[in-house]
Amino acid sequence: MSGAAELTPSPAPPTAGLSEAEAQRRLQARGPIRREAGSRSYASIVRSNVFTVFNAILAGFGIVTLVFADWRDALFLGILVANTAIGITQEVRAKRALDRLALLVAPRATVVRDGAARQVAPEEVVEGDLVRLQAGDQIVVDGEVVAATDLRLDESILTGESEPITRGAGDTVHSGAFVVEGSGEIVVTAVGDDSYAQRLLGEARAFRHPRSPLEVAVNRLLLALVGLVVVLGAILGYALWHRQADRSEAVETAAAGVVSLVPEGLVVLVSLTYAVASLKMARRGVLAQQLNAIESLASANVVCVDKTGTLTEAALRVVATVPAAGVEPAGLEGALRRYAAASSVRNATLTAIAEALPAEGPATPDEEVPFASRRRWSAVRLGDETLVLGAPERFDLGPLEADAARERDRGRRVVAIASTPAPAQEGPDGAPPPGCRVLGLVVLAERLRPQTRDTVEFLLSQNVEIKVLSGDNPQTVAAIAADAGIPVGEVLTGADLPQDPGLLRETVQRVGVVGRVAPEDKRRFVEALRESGRYVAMIGDGVNDVPALKASRLAIAQGTGAQMARGVSDLVLVNGDFAAVPALVAEGRQTLRNLQRVARLYVTKSSFAAFLILVIGITSTAYPLLPRHFSLAAALTIGIPTFFLALAPSTGPWRPDGFGRNVAAFALPAGVLTGVGVVASYLFALYDLDLDVTEARTTATTVLVAVGLYLVVELERSSRGARGRLLVSGMCALLGLGYVLTLVLPFARDFFDLALPSVAIGLTAAGGAAISIAAIWLARLPATATGDGDGPAG
Repeated sequence: MSGAAELTPSPAPPTAGLSEAEAQRRLQARGPIRREAGSRSYASIVRSNVFTVFNAILAGFGIVTLVFADWRDALFLGILVANTAIGITQEVRAKRALDRLALLVAPRATVVRDGAARQVAPEEVVEGDLVRLQAGDQIVVDGEVVAATDLRLDESILTGESEPITRGAGDTVHSGAFVVEGSGEIVVTAVGDDSYAQRLLGEARAFRHPRSPLEVAVNRLLLALVGLVVVLGAILGYALWHRQADRSEAVETAAAGVVSLVPEGLVVLVSLTYAVASLKMARRGVLAQQLNAIESLASANVVCVDKTGTLTEAALRVVATVPAAGVEPAGLEGALRRYAAASSVRNATLTAIAEALPAEGPATPDEEVPFASRRRWSAVRLGDETLVLGAPERFDLGPLEADAARERDRGRRVVAIASTPAPAQEGPDGAPPPGCRVLGLVVLAERLRPQTRDTVEFLLSQNVEIKVLSGDNPQTVAAIAADAGIPVGEVLTGADLPQDPGLLRETVQRVGVVGRVAPEDKRRFVEALRESGRYVAMIGDGVNDVPALKASRLAIAQGTGAQMARGVSDLVLVNGDFAAVPALVAEGRQTLRNLQRVARLYVTKSSFAAFLILVIGITSTAYPLLPRHFSLAAALTIGIPTFFLALAPSTGPWRPDGFGRNVAAFALPAGVLTGVGVVASYLFALYDLDLDVTEARTTATTVLVAVGLYLVVELERSSRGARGRLLVSGMCALLGLGYVLTLVLPFARDFFDLALPSVAIGLTAAGGAAISIAAIWLARLPATATGDGDGPAG
């Protein structure tokens, strides 16, 4: 709203609403409404784990193998089922924990029954209820406005309209909208399935930030692997058809070649790791409304924070009142008491004033203008006097200017109260009513949250920049930021931010604190950081933070903040604890590190399988490995190790930059060099030692297992401490022992169609493994992600 605003009368005295007995009768007659969970549904979890491209490929080859070949070669179907079951189980566990946590921050409705206001869950609201609205509330029902004071709604979630809409008496409002400014009362006309948002079938009901860097990288990798499967599968199929292989051999070879190309556990591991990370954070009181949010936070290199409620405790306290010249202290305090008693909308400032200067009883203003960030003042009219409370910059303070500046420099919040005979009406460009005479100042103090300095120190040590965006005075904000340990740099007001996009992008790089910043300027600041290539996280708790939260790559809301802020956020700090952020960053970076490492093993397997198809598959030589051999080797060298390694503590570089390139730099040569040892030993055993095919395949399988376990140890050498490396080595030794038992035990040996190792098999396998291991060692493959430490990319 700009220019002269239309006079907005204060609402009539609240009606009694329904009686509690009538509300309960209507509730019973309507029946219960199911609370909709904010997390993924059970059906969605099952679909995402079952219906994938790779599962379809594996299932198709499994069915063909069961029908036309040896059923033992369909062992990979069991691995497929196990992977899927593990993924579903862990995601369901995470969902239940998140749903329990979500109840703590779920929206509530303030209903008036029997003349008294109380909060109830949305499913307890009935048609005919009188619901009160305040800034930050989410509207959870449809209704008709019966009273409004400067009521402005964000209906973008329903209509796509980004600008707030003014609503007055007689207007219809819909569930899903948020109250941006003002207050009001509505009479409920529809709830549950009959409400407007439900009839839209959920379209645009949830705001979602873009996919995380790791998600984008993994999706690209999987798309490339799908293309590889199609191309090499076609080549292998043509080769088998051209040489007229019999049906059983063709099925076995095709299954061995194509199935081994599929990274069957990688998709499950990504979902599993996200779910476990979310479960861990839920136990710390952090609600992940997007499963990728914790990993996304690890990628952030700039964190924008609001001052009040994030760096400082949300509660304020009055430490002093400073009367203007000619105003008695009792007169100033009396004006503050009357204002606090008459205001229908309470924020932190008014709550502190009301607690310090309680009035004898409530008062009803004749007119009221609620506080709004864009104008930075509010007003109530009592009889022939209008009291205006707002930022000192909105008034002519005269001699009080020095007092206000001194307190701001000490990190205190300062507001001024003035009196005028003019109506409570907004002037041009959001100015206060004319004729304001300043009565005095109110000085309020904020306290840094516990461990704020430790949290700031941690983020700075991780090369994460912190920028403070606040509606408070810039000097006050800068003093608080400096006290928290944040490098202040250049300090500006929201009005100082350039309008030119290019200049704005340059400005946001060097500015550390912006005060007196309007919500839209916060949004512009965050968008400029994003456009300059920064990965921006925004932490906020108020309605004025919502535009910036939506513009960021990752939105984090305080659980004690406005419903609207929580509704658009990816992470909610349920306990409002800023100190939870370091644990989130550490968990996210562990997720990134571990998934990058296990992806190398899965893609190495695909690279090895592609090498075998191109070297052996297109020839008339019997394929070196049956599908069951691949299943055994993959379980011992990839499936079991990666299941534990993906969730284990780790250290080292973590950045998602160049994910596909880094994975390929390890996996392509590792797969090819593994294939060299396997093929060399297989062909030597088959043609030079005249061993039968079973013995030659035993040799090839042994080489594959030995080199695969070496790769696990090699890959993990720099990601664990000494104890971790010892545990990894011990795990690989046990897995190697498991393979030896498979060769020694008759029933296992027969099941996998392997031969009892002879001296010739043992020496040949040792030679083939030595060739591959020596080549891998000489190649100096990058075992970890490239990067210069634990700091994010600039």
